[in-house]
Amino acid sequence: MINYQNPDLTQHPPRSPHARLGGYVHLPRLLDKARAHAAGKIGAYQFNCPLDQTFFEFTGIVPAELLVAVQEGRSDTEMLAWVGAHTTRAPFEIAAWSELRATLGPGAAGAHAWFAETISAGGKDRDDLRTYFDLLEFDDYVSFGGRA
Repeated sequence: MINYQNPDLTQHPPRSPHARLGGYVHLPRLLDKARAHAAGKIGAYQFNCPLDQTFFEFTGIVPAELLVAVQEGRSDTEMLAWVGAHTTRAPFEIAAWSELRATLGPGAAGAHAWFAETISAGGKDRDDLRTYFDLLEFDDYVSFGGRA
């Protein structure tokens, strides 16, 4: 059984980037990574990766401050309240930001090349992976023994 209050990302992936908390995509995944990082169980994942940084830039939250709040043992609901107290973003901004993140795919040629290379490494015949979130879920699946 997965313990999301104390995730071990050496044994399972974090939640999907599509999962939402308070309208924010990626926030449940970010909290999983922060909790695992604080516990020394982050495995191959990275806290404050480029995707995490988009959340921090959007909300104005300092990564180290979020880590401190997570280390206090707060639940997802408590962390959502904490995020709400540390940002001035309105619900319509959160919805727009989340929609953009959820549908974003590679833009420039270099990003397309990297995207294709990453797909080819795990399942060269997959033609349904369009967004970065699709690719993250695919990588999580393959990294923990799934077959493309």
